Amino acid sequence: MSLSPADLWGRPAAAAGDGRRDTNAAAVFRAVLDHGPIARSGISRLSGLSPAAVSRQYLGLARLGLVRERPELTVGGSVGRPQVPVDIDTEGPLVGGVHIGVPASTYCLLDLRGGVVARGLVDHAAPTSAAVLDAVLGRLPGFLAERAAGRPVLSLGAVIGGWVDPGQGVVVRHTALGMGELPLRALLERGLGLPVHVDNHARAIAKAEILFGRPAARRSVVHLFIGNVVDAAVGIAGVVHQGPRSAAGDIDHLPVGARGVRCGCGRSGCLRAAASDTAVAERAVGEGVVPEPDVRLVVDAAAAGDRRADRLLRERARLVGRAAALLTDVLNPDVVLVTEVSSILNPEYLEVMGAEFAERSHVCDDPARLAGPHAGPAVLPVAGGTPALSALYRSPLQSAPPSSWT
Repeated sequence: MSLSPADLWGRPAAAAGDGRRDTNAAAVFRAVLDHGPIARSGISRLSGLSPAAVSRQYLGLARLGLVRERPELTVGGSVGRPQVPVDIDTEGPLVGGVHIGVPASTYCLLDLRGGVVARGLVDHAAPTSAAVLDAVLGRLPGFLAERAAGRPVLSLGAVIGGWVDPGQGVVVRHTALGMGELPLRALLERGLGLPVHVDNHARAIAKAEILFGRPAARRSVVHLFIGNVVDAAVGIAGVVHQGPRSAAGDIDHLPVGARGVRCGCGRSGCLRAAASDTAVAERAVGEGVVPEPDVRLVVDAAAAGDRRADRLLRERARLVGRAAALLTDVLNPDVVLVTEVSSILNPEYLEVMGAEFAERSHVCDDPARLAGPHAGPAVLPVAGGTPALSALYRSPLQSAPPSSWT
């Protein structure tokens, strides 16, 4: 059964609450995310809210199904009445997510801690805008309805590479898929009947790290996404920078000194031309390593012991390490995050990146500062749902009520 906003909040849907109430609820919700299971007295100390205010906000969040008590974790023996710890409800509402990629798109359901509950993959035989959107919309409705298994789905996150404007819900430019000024949010909302939150995939992975990953990322993080599309994201004090019309993050032409690699811009040694999935896969085909230009085949060949494939991936790892060093010298972040398929599956390539990074950087000689995403092989589904989860943790009382996917 679906509930109305009035059922959920105990008042008319039009009265969503003032900004202070939502801010306080977000402070309680985030404290539970970071420290739960935790007693309400602990939430009060962490949030600076009074015990009475914490209790009010907890009850509002509990009515939405976002938090719950954990009586089995209550510890007795202290003076006064034992306090029942509370935690994020990972058995209640879900969010959906989709990462739209060139060779394939990944879709998922996540719990409220970013855990993957269900996932699927659709390959794109024809990587064009229309074909990709048809494939995604053809799979998502049935997947969400079936795999949610009666749990409410609050909203959907949708991420993609290239220039994305989250405020407008528009893919401004995605060259590989031929997208330009595409109203992705409107298309998905019309097709699914759910609130949709759209973002660039590099920013989404950085946000996921800030929400659920390494605590140091909340201070500062630089993220490099190396796929068919090459992107970056910068987070400072828990906020991921977007810039005017969210154009920040284009590192296609970052000079990494790849000799003999000509870029479409007319220069040599640009990051995308030298290190993207497309570039590595085409190089592998040219050398007879794989029959088709698919970087997944190159990774498989290297895992099977093909030295030529391994050499290509190590060369790319060194170029990515150089790019990470360049960005680190400008921004000096606490965490340098790299999402790249071979290093996620095989830590040896991450070590190659880290060694090159430490050698090239003028401000950091610690290879351990460079790391892969906390979600590991689940990075793309987690990224897909993160815009929805980020919006939920930012304004929990303004989040959509459980939808018809129940």
